[in-house]
Amino acid sequence: MGVLRPVKMSKVGLIGLKGDRERILSLLHDLRIAQIEVLSPEALAELVPERGTETQRTIGDEALRFRGLKNALPAVPVGPPRGFASLVDVLSAAREVPIDAEVGQLEREDDTLTTEEEAIDEEVALLEKLAFYPDRLEYLRAKSFVSFFGEDDAESRAALAAALPPAADAQFLTDPSGSGGFLVTLRTQNADVLARVAQGHGIRLTPIPELAGPPHEEIERARGRRTEIVKRRVAIAERLGAIARDWYATVAAIDEALQVENRKIEVLSKVGAGLTTFALEAWVPTRDIARLESILRVATGGRTYLYAVPTDEEPPTLMDNPKGIRRFEFFIRFYSLPQADEWDPTFVFAIVFPLFFGFMLGDWGYGLTILLICLWMIGGFPGAQHLPRVGRNFVKRIMGPKGMQQLAYALLPGCLLAIGLGLFWDEFFGFHLFHALFGYSALIDPASAKGVPVLLLFAGYVGLGMVVMGFLFGALKEYFHHHPRGVVGKTGGILFAFGIAFLGLAVIRRQDSLAHNVLFDGYLGLIVVGLSLLLGGEGLQNGMMGLIEVVSHILSYTRLVGILLASVILALVINSISSGLIVGGTIVGIVAGLVILLVGQSFNVIIGVFEPGIQGARLIFVEYFSKFYTGNGKPFRPFGAARTHTESTITPDGLAPGPLVQAPPA
Repeated sequence: MGVLRPVKMSKVGLIGLKGDRERILSLLHDLRIAQIEVLSPEALAELVPERGTETQRTIGDEALRFRGLKNALPAVPVGPPRGFASLVDVLSAAREVPIDAEVGQLEREDDTLTTEEEAIDEEVALLEKLAFYPDRLEYLRAKSFVSFFGEDDAESRAALAAALPPAADAQFLTDPSGSGGFLVTLRTQNADVLARVAQGHGIRLTPIPELAGPPHEEIERARGRRTEIVKRRVAIAERLGAIARDWYATVAAIDEALQVENRKIEVLSKVGAGLTTFALEAWVPTRDIARLESILRVATGGRTYLYAVPTDEEPPTLMDNPKGIRRFEFFIRFYSLPQADEWDPTFVFAIVFPLFFGFMLGDWGYGLTILLICLWMIGGFPGAQHLPRVGRNFVKRIMGPKGMQQLAYALLPGCLLAIGLGLFWDEFFGFHLFHALFGYSALIDPASAKGVPVLLLFAGYVGLGMVVMGFLFGALKEYFHHHPRGVVGKTGGILFAFGIAFLGLAVIRRQDSLAHNVLFDGYLGLIVVGLSLLLGGEGLQNGMMGLIEVVSHILSYTRLVGILLASVILALVINSISSGLIVGGTIVGIVAGLVILLVGQSFNVIIGVFEPGIQGARLIFVEYFSKFYTGNGKPFRPFGAARTHTESTITPDGLAPGPLVQAPPA
């Protein structure tokens, strides 16, 4: 488990006998600890790339076949995973499955019926709108004229009629119920003119279906046909269910086994081969190399050689934070994945971000509301189908359901802190509830003349701490990368940050005694030494930019107070306006006041999610990450996938089952 650093990776090479290759690849697949790479040129000079075989093409065909069967059959509970002794066993089991023809025929029929059912639904919807037409539908079509149905207001219909040429001989029949529906009949040769004019006026026209009877009779006839379709589709589903009860477990196991074989075939393009041997190279977590070597040695009877591959390549990045911290990897990946040899900032982000979010929210009413919303999101959005479609679509555009749940988990600790601070500050949707009920007076009122300077001072110290910590991580990174000038520059940034911050406080607090203050001389010394180191380590241009960044980044953390005050003051304004209308006593005033209170506070809740969340992340991404973080790491993508329906080649204790006594013939 890695904290503050990604998992250390090493590149290893593996040489084995061709007879053991299938088992070795199966072990690597189930271990999921090796990212197999293209063989290096030095190794390929002694070997040749693997070539495709007829067996591999058979595996590909069978994999497509069983993936289609599995998707066509309804999922049913299955028993324990099935074991296959070899690829021959898998292909033999695949040939014994006889359900392709029947399942294919049923699936094609169901697809046809589904298409017909949808067409009937659309036809019925149109016929219901045509209920105002009393005659037979066959009267609306002939060789010399055509008919269309449209919907729009009277003004648009009049504009449409006026735009048609007299030669079209257009006739309109309007729905007397006032729904806006209408029929238009005109000469066939003018149909294209009607289409262009309707498109220009934004009116959608639908051709009248080729039916004979009146709309109400055709509706009954269509509904009867739809009932027959539904009955047949139910019968098809029941038959597929019966087939699934007999064959789904077998199909799912074979499908999974073939997918494993397909992944192994894809890997073969990166493997080199000799007459009796093969070789591959892979990135593996350093901590897992000994275990991998032991498993391969046992599984192949000692016929596998694992060795380190010297390389200057950038390793892939594997983050492995503790479970609670891992929730915040979402934010780091969203920004940029760390490189394998730099700091993993997830741990610090997981501590600092909730603190920033809770501080900027600072109201136990808002905190409790957002907490409940987060719990609803984590619970899978129960009842979300009853929300307005516009709101649901807007949320989906921002982030998918999984991303929303990750965000909800990350906001939980911040909401708890906001509740705690809100109780301490007596802030409940902008009301001083405890003061009104119990006479409680908070030690710090965020919006008061005394509270603001205290909070600003606190925010300044937070900014100083974050900037210094960023420089400290930067200095350590430069040290580990053997860049002594970088260490000097980052150390200078730390000294300059301390000097400029404490000098600023000295100027504010002791303006009359600066010239005779020993500490003041010390602060100036820190500034001078820090400035010298920063310029010496970073160079003149970068050093001067660094000086400006130190000051601006420390001051930037005062936005913690700015966002807090904005939320508090907005709540006070909403409460003042709404309470004034409600206290007025008129019904209109009471209703208007309640509407303003509900809408305004809802708006402030939304701001309470976005502003603290965005600004809290920004303070970390910009003011903190800029001191040490490079990013643009390559994700670690291990070969393999979890098994569900087939037995793993790795035993529950993490080892391979018994060794092969001897390698089968190549």
